[in-house]
Amino acid sequence: MTTRTSLSRRTMIAGSACAALALLAGPLVGQHVYKELHELKPGEFTWHPERQPYGPVAVIVSLTDQRVHIYRNGIRIAVSTCSTGKTGHETPTGVFVVLQKDRDHRSSTYNNAPMPNMNRLTWDGIALHAGNLPGYPASHGCVRLPLKFSALLFEITHLGTPVIIADEHHFPVDVVHPGMILANHAETEFEHVVSTLEGRKHPSDWTLDDAYPITSMIASSHDRRIVVIENDVEIADGPLIWDGDPLGAHVYVLKGAHEGAQGMHWQALTYGTSQSAEMQDLERVRTDEAFSQQIRKRFHPGMIYIMTDLPLHPDSRSQRDFVIMS
Repeated sequence: MTTRTSLSRRTMIAGSACAALALLAGPLVGQHVYKELHELKPGEFTWHPERQPYGPVAVIVSLTDQRVHIYRNGIRIAVSTCSTGKTGHETPTGVFVVLQKDRDHRSSTYNNAPMPNMNRLTWDGIALHAGNLPGYPASHGCVRLPLKFSALLFEITHLGTPVIIADEHHFPVDVVHPGMILANHAETEFEHVVSTLEGRKHPSDWTLDDAYPITSMIASSHDRRIVVIENDVEIADGPLIWDGDPLGAHVYVLKGAHEGAQGMHWQALTYGTSQSAEMQDLERVRTDEAFSQQIRKRFHPGMIYIMTDLPLHPDSRSQRDFVIMS
């Protein structure tokens, strides 16, 4: 879903190369440092995976700060400097997921130029990959990273990893609530849903052909509709029932069951202008029982649930793009 018009062929070609030409000018390998985040210099990053060794990964890119924040299971494990799109080629904001991974990707447009450790976000050219970092926005839309950091990040992302690009950086919030997945707080229902999670562990690296496809849900107040996407294909939709107030711009990543609270444990992030109490209340959004049953058959740790007040435009997605522009 996107609110942008289709890109011109010229823009698509420029975007597909992103920082490939800049890589030829001498990419920064990068340096792992122990510094306050605001003191990081171009090419420097922090990397502490031991803070949270397991769980779903989420990437937040702050355009204002020129920083990339990596969270795993709600805990920030890394921060890196980056370089995003320059004036006239601004990096789009919104919600993306990793569509393709290629450690040794090369541009098919610009003389086979290298784009190491690429995590593709759109099929018209936006990606995370290694590149030159001058200390300010300088790419054609991609998010350039230090080479060493991009290699580390490549090891923990998977197809479907959410990437939120926003002007500001917002910390994730833990939310434990039945909402959507569980129609109520009944103990028997909770036990049934927990039992369905068995065997649906969070793999370290999914592919489009895996037995457990990546599931994403998008709830749009504009269209009063919820769609379910597996990998990159829309497979089901149902009615959205909510309190009538704006949903806001939020992303939820399912961490798993929380038996103490008899609910599902979510990591909530916003891609809007500010966080609010509404993002912690999932019960305000629901659907009918028939569609709830379809959702329960497909959900798994690491699945993504997105709220938006924008319209759904699946027909305007470019090939397999999964994009919600803010």
